[in-house]
Amino acid sequence: MPPIPNRRVLFNEIPPADGYPIPGKTTVYDTSAEIDLENAPLSKDSILVKVICLSLDPYMRSRMRKPDVPGYVPPFILHEPISGHGVSVVLRSRNPHFKEGAHVRGFMDFAEYCIIEGDGFPMQSLILLKNDLQLPWSLYVGILGVPGRTAVFGWREYVKPKARGVAFITTGAGAVGSLVIQLAKRDGMKVIASAGTDDKVNFMNELGADVAFNYHTNSTKDILREHGPLDVYWDNVGGEVLDLALENAAFSASFVECGMITTYNSTNAYPFKNMFNIISKNIQINGFLTRTLLEKHEEEFLQIIPKMVGDGELKYREDITSGLANTGSALLDLLTGKNTGKSIVIVNEGNSIGRFPKSVM
Repeated sequence: MPPIPNRRVLFNEIPPADGYPIPGKTTVYDTSAEIDLENAPLSKDSILVKVICLSLDPYMRSRMRKPDVPGYVPPFILHEPISGHGVSVVLRSRNPHFKEGAHVRGFMDFAEYCIIEGDGFPMQSLILLKNDLQLPWSLYVGILGVPGRTAVFGWREYVKPKARGVAFITTGAGAVGSLVIQLAKRDGMKVIASAGTDDKVNFMNELGADVAFNYHTNSTKDILREHGPLDVYWDNVGGEVLDLALENAAFSASFVECGMITTYNSTNAYPFKNMFNIISKNIQINGFLTRTLLEKHEEEFLQIIPKMVGDGELKYREDITSGLANTGSALLDLLTGKNTGKSIVIVNEGNSIGRFPKSVM
């Protein structure tokens, strides 16, 4: 078989710190590369995979920086493919843990095909997917992937649910927030949830939120004053909303700092006014990285969550983009809040869909 095209998404230019990535400029869709699937050399323990689907996540914005700027995740390399979590099928293998035909989840290039070397972090991140329930592969970068683990791990580790207590969840229609709403309701809490469109508000209502509101057309300050005080605050936005949550916190409230998307495209620090409430209200604040809780909570997650998704007990939405060519626009939509649910790029659609569970919306 002669070499075939291997289309990719390259990191082309570092965007300004106070701006959004520009499709076609920050990232570019490259069609020049080729790959010989039968003869491309594989080093020891390496595998060649065909990429099925890829996850778009807010943290990817922080990787679009200069190499000498520190960060909690490594920067993208200029003129090389961007990377992220994805699901692939193994075409060739020199790794005894991943046989040909196996499906894997982990870090991989935004490309139709890629070689995952045996001695680096991407290989260390790979997990063999069994998918006994025959669920869509895309779920393994969403509710059954890192976003689902983020919600479940963070809730189990840092939240002490109080029956009839009040939880406030920001970006409640996103991949993480939508699951946190459901976890809070299952623990008997009253849920306030915010998002930026009326469609997202409808979705949050479907998930069971007691007070779902569009923060563009409603005052967050007024909503929290009316429906608080807050026993739990799940923060995905930071900035002014975090300050309002501090103002309206109950005594001994739990704050879970999961993300701060309002700061990802700006260097302007928000002038907090209510920080002393952390002391005066005995507020417990925890930030976390999902990987630090993996060993403690992974077994429970695998035993419980996939079956709940397959049985329709947990609901989700997917914001699907078809084809690598549209990655840049989809990432911009994510960072500007235009997506609902998990943002996913389908690369090779023929392998991406299993049996849809009843929970798809």
